[in-house]
Amino acid sequence: MHFKHPEILWGLFLLLIPILIHLLQLRRFKKTAFTNVKMLQQVVAESQKSRSLKKWLLLFTRMLLFTALIIAFAQPFFAKNTVFKNKETIIYLDNSFSMQAKKGNTSLLEVAVQEIVKKAPKNAPITLFTNNNTFSNTTIAAIQNDLLSLNFSQNQLPLEAITLKATSLFSTASNSIKNLIVISDFQKNNETSLKPSKELNNYYIQLAPSKVENIAIDSIFYSPESNETTTIKIKLSASQDLENQPISVYNGDQLIAKTAAEFNNTKSASVTISLPENDLILGKIQLEDTGLNYDNQFFFSRNKKEKVRILEIYGVETGYLERIYTAEEFEYQKNSIAQLNYSLIESQHTIILNELEALPEALVQALHLFTQQGGTLIVIPNDDITIANYNTLLNNFGVRLNQKITTSQEITHINFDHPIYSNVFDQKVNNFQYPEVKTYYSLDAKQSPLLSYASNEPFLLGKRGFYFFTSPLSSELSNFKNSPLIVPTLYNMGVESLKQQELYYTIGKNNSVTIAVEGINDDVLKISNATNEYIPQQQSLNNKIVLNFNEVPSEDGLFTVKNKETNFKHLGFNYPRTESNLTYWNLENSKDIYTPTSISDLFDTLEKDDSKNELWKWFVILALLFGLIEIGIQKYLK
Repeated sequence: MHFKHPEILWGLFLLLIPILIHLLQLRRFKKTAFTNVKMLQQVVAESQKSRSLKKWLLLFTRMLLFTALIIAFAQPFFAKNTVFKNKETIIYLDNSFSMQAKKGNTSLLEVAVQEIVKKAPKNAPITLFTNNNTFSNTTIAAIQNDLLSLNFSQNQLPLEAITLKATSLFSTASNSIKNLIVISDFQKNNETSLKPSKELNNYYIQLAPSKVENIAIDSIFYSPESNETTTIKIKLSASQDLENQPISVYNGDQLIAKTAAEFNNTKSASVTISLPENDLILGKIQLEDTGLNYDNQFFFSRNKKEKVRILEIYGVETGYLERIYTAEEFEYQKNSIAQLNYSLIESQHTIILNELEALPEALVQALHLFTQQGGTLIVIPNDDITIANYNTLLNNFGVRLNQKITTSQEITHINFDHPIYSNVFDQKVNNFQYPEVKTYYSLDAKQSPLLSYASNEPFLLGKRGFYFFTSPLSSELSNFKNSPLIVPTLYNMGVESLKQQELYYTIGKNNSVTIAVEGINDDVLKISNATNEYIPQQQSLNNKIVLNFNEVPSEDGLFTVKNKETNFKHLGFNYPRTESNLTYWNLENSKDIYTPTSISDLFDTLEKDDSKNELWKWFVILALLFGLIEIGIQKYLK
């Protein structure tokens, strides 16, 4: 038993006063009666004994009455020992897209919010956080409106991150009870196991949808079978076996295709759609599904393809480069070193030094600045160069030529993992017809090779922005021009200098988009749609601006890249599809975790654990009872 006001119990010592008074009344002088009154004395003695019994009964009754009153004012109660400890409660409420799944006709997130608002103590101090919001040291009453208007988030905190964040929000007090309440559907993503903190009281409440059903638009890409930008393939997935699913494709508000994806009682399907041949496509793919909503639409765009500006500076005139860099995709021009207009360099995306015998100092400085501004430089040496002269340029890229080797070498190794060849080969090729060179330059380099000789020395090395051939490509010294490798190699180097727009981008990833613009000075580019406008991170180069998207935009849709009233491109952004797969953890056998059946049951349990069984009313009743007993003794005991 515990007392709310234990200091009042000191009043029990006052009960000694009536006991002392009663004892003093019993110490009276003894009288001796005369003989003739002996019989009367016997009658008086019997009456005195009766009065003495009555006084003792009244004394005990009154002492019990006052004892009951004193204890009642001390407010006794029964409670667990945890009642007297400081308690901290932190709630994690999962508002990720998987919580859009329905329980009846209501989403799991709405169910959770309603139960929290209804059952959680309104004015008890708590901290609540979601995947994108934190409400610290507040009450449910204070944040009720925020909870009722809570939106779904593309972020989904891993369980380990939830525990770490909660631990940082708890105080450092060692004698307090720390309750972590995790309310989620506990969707399986990348976690391999559940690892709750042993220092916390972990309450995991798993919300389950009525039906585990969902259909998602996973991705789209240009159909590899067509090799055209007018045919796309749409990939869909489902959490249950389906026969078919109708989908619609729009260009702006215009319906351009409607078809059915045939699942054939499987969980995946793909559909090929032909797009109009006009340059601009503002695409949206739509399906109807009663599962999750966020993955029922998919945005994409196709802009007019920008041409890559390529300048060949030649010492030996050749004709193979113009056959690779065709007018449909490139603005190709060439100048001899003797007639070079240096002002052209600044406006190019790619510059090719084709077998120059010597590099003028002014050209070296111009090319160094050109590559610093994001341009791509491709160097093909001449058979008769001054090594020291070339090294003034190559040293800027971590390459140093040593000497010319006049031994024939076959090109036998391909770096299939290099970005230049990432989409060239369907499989690794080991038995192709090896090109051969008759002379090459040995070197020291930090760059990784793309193509290597049989001796493992590099034939072509470099990375984005700089590439160097160690051998001339003239027909007298090499047959590489006749190899099927030359076209994808030089083509991809040229295309890489002006990265073309993707069909779509995924929100939250480090996406970059290159915009070929000139003359906007210090103005910034923005992206906007009908409701929102963002300023992405951007790097301004000589003739292009590189936009980097990692934190913006925060919602999916079609966005326009613009500067004031000028529109440059249209970009489609979509949420990642990681939450479309509805698989969940089984929490039944998890260690160090309490798993209440519902949010209501949890708060009822916590309320009972924190409740006190008040006893003061019973002691008041006892006092009244003893008062009635005293009245009875006074009235009926003679």
